[in-house]
Amino acid sequence: MAFLLAHEVEQPRACSYLPEREASLENLVLEDVTPEEYEHLLVRGWRRFGLVYFRPACVGCNACVSLRIPVEGFRPNRSQRRARAACSHLRVEVGPPRVDDARLALYRQWHSERETKREWEPSPITAREYSLQFSYPHPSAREVAWYDDGAEGGPRLVGVGICDETPRAWSAVYFFYDPAYAHLSLGTANVLHQVELAKARGIPHVYLGYRVLACASLRYKGAFRPHELLEERPALDAAPHWVAPPEEA
Repeated sequence: MAFLLAHEVEQPRACSYLPEREASLENLVLEDVTPEEYEHLLVRGWRRFGLVYFRPACVGCNACVSLRIPVEGFRPNRSQRRARAACSHLRVEVGPPRVDDARLALYRQWHSERETKREWEPSPITAREYSLQFSYPHPSAREVAWYDDGAEGGPRLVGVGICDETPRAWSAVYFFYDPAYAHLSLGTANVLHQVELAKARGIPHVYLGYRVLACASLRYKGAFRPHELLEERPALDAAPHWVAPPEEA
């Protein structure tokens, strides 16, 4: 059973996604959370890094909208199918998240490229920080690791998807990859693979987190159709209301 360690709403700060706006998060610090308890939060718009469960609590802004893919109705478009085919030579392993030198180096390489191209703030992540964010022991935690066995000196780790699995939900939490493989659209292939994993396991929905139309790093999520959006931020004891956007209704 979940044990609440802390509950807070942040003071407004500069938004990471929309720099001209302010943002704040509602945070729950929880331990001993079961997959069923986590699913209860996930379907109500909460996300997780380590022990921290969070959702937007911004005043006067609803740009962050929770998005999920209904697995049975999903059909990849042409460009998404091309991405999956372009990555078909890569080997994929699914298991518990872990931290090692290869993962730390890959994350730093990927983030450095984002700092240059998208002006992200530097993030010289340490093994401890990686463990707390991405590989903290949790019954729902999963990792989708992509390898190029044909690379020089291979096999080479080229992508890591941090995920969560509950009885009726698969959550794509975070993904980073080798920038040298960007031409393969590895991020798109990673989402498609997770949809396939969910379908094979009888899980009805894949949760992609927050779509922000004005943010290039988060806008892409809306291209996976059909999808559903969380209409509001329900209370913990209220029923969530997921709807298809108007153009898909």
